[in-house]
Amino acid sequence: MKKLLLTFAGSIWLLVSCTKDKATTHYTFYRPVYATKDEVRAGIKSDAPEPVQQPGKVVVKDHYVFLNELNKGIHVIDLTDPAKPVNQAFIHVPGCADLAIQGNYLYADCYTDMVTIDISNPASVSLVQALQGVFPQRIYTDFYPDTTKVITRWIRIDTAVSSRFEQSFAAVADIMRKQYGNIYFSSLASASGAPTAIGIAGSLSRFAQLSQRLYTVSQSDLKVFNVQQAAAPRYVQSIALSQSNIETIFPYKNNLFIGSMVGMFIYNASNPDQPTFLSQFMHVRTCDPVLADGDYAYVTLRGGGFCGGFTNQLDIINLKDLLHPVPVRSYPLSGPQGLSKDGYLLFICDGRDGLKLFNAGDPYNLSLLSQVKGFQPTDVIALGGIAIVTAKDGLYCIDYSDVNNAKIAGKIPVIQNN
Repeated sequence: MKKLLLTFAGSIWLLVSCTKDKATTHYTFYRPVYATKDEVRAGIKSDAPEPVQQPGKVVVKDHYVFLNELNKGIHVIDLTDPAKPVNQAFIHVPGCADLAIQGNYLYADCYTDMVTIDISNPASVSLVQALQGVFPQRIYTDFYPDTTKVITRWIRIDTAVSSRFEQSFAAVADIMRKQYGNIYFSSLASASGAPTAIGIAGSLSRFAQLSQRLYTVSQSDLKVFNVQQAAAPRYVQSIALSQSNIETIFPYKNNLFIGSMVGMFIYNASNPDQPTFLSQFMHVRTCDPVLADGDYAYVTLRGGGFCGGFTNQLDIINLKDLLHPVPVRSYPLSGPQGLSKDGYLLFICDGRDGLKLFNAGDPYNLSLLSQVKGFQPTDVIALGGIAIVTAKDGLYCIDYSDVNNAKIAGKIPVIQNN
C-alpha cells in the first residue's frame, strides 16, 4: 500500500474567529488489524474463493493458476477450460507478495517469514513449515507492534479533522493516531497441459528456481534457499548485491538474470549455493523485467512515475559471451512491463496498447504478428497456445493458437468491494 504524507478530499472550509483560524480537512486512512503468528499460521488453508481485487504475481502449475492478491493471499484458479477459468479457492497468506512452486509445495513470503504450503490438493492446502525472519525488509517500519503479531488486513476509515492552520501534518496525524491507533494515510481519489516439476512464474517475479534452489531478491540482496527437500526448505545465505533498486530475477541455464532500475546483472549459479557476479548491461533509469532465451536476453524498459526517466522500449542483448553482453537492437514501445517467450514468439505487455505478439525469430528484425487491445496487461506467461496475462482489471486467458489473430478466450475480472 502506497503511503502518502498528506491528502485532501475536497474543499477546505475556513472557520474564522478573532483568536483561532481552523480548517476542516477530509482524510482517508487505513487501520491495521493484527493477529498472532500462531493465528495467522492456523489460517493458512484453502477457503471459499474471494473476488480478485489487487492482482499481483502469478505462477502456473499444471492446470492451475496461482494468483497473488497483494498482501492478502493467493487465488487458486482452475484453468482446465481457458475459455471458462474458475476461481476455485483462496489461500490466506497475509503479507504475501511473491510465490514459487516446486512439486506439490508452494513457497510464499508471509511478511518477514517464508511459508511452505502443501498444495497437492489445491482445494484443501495445509501449512508445512515457516522459516522465520528470512525477509527482514518486509517489516512495517512505521509501526511498533508486538513482534509476535502480524497485520492481516486493513480497515478503511473516512473522517474529517478540524485543526489550526499552523498545525503541521505530523500534529494532525498524532491527533488521529491517539484516537484510532496506528494508521496509514491514503490518497482519496477513490473517495470522490502436462504436469511440471516446478511452477512457471511470470517475468515480474522476485522468486526464481534453479538447480533445486529457490533464489529471492529484495532491493539489494540475493537470498539462497535449498529446496532439495521440497517440504522443508533450508535457508542457506544472503548475498549482498552491489547494485540497488533490484526488481526481478529470471533463471536460465546455470545463470540468474537480475533486473534493476539501472541495468541487467548476470550471476553464475554453477555453484548453486554461491552465485557469483559475471557481468552487467547498464541502461537509463527505468523499470526493468528481463528474460533470457537461447543466445539473447530481452529487457523491457518502462519510464515514468516511480520508474523514472522517459524511455519506453525493448532492448535485445546478445549473450554469446556472458562476460561481455552486447546490445543488438532497441524497439520503441508505449509502456512495457512483463514479457514471455514461446519458441520464436515474444509476448510483451505494453500498457494501454495491450498485449503484443512478435515474431522474434530474427532479433535484429522483430515483426508484430498480433495485438490484443482493450486492457492494460502487466505480466504474461505463454503456454503453448494459451497465454496467462495479469492486468489491472483481472486475469486473462489469451488464445494464440492462430498467431496472427490472438484473442481473449476467458477472464477472471477484478471486483472491487464498495
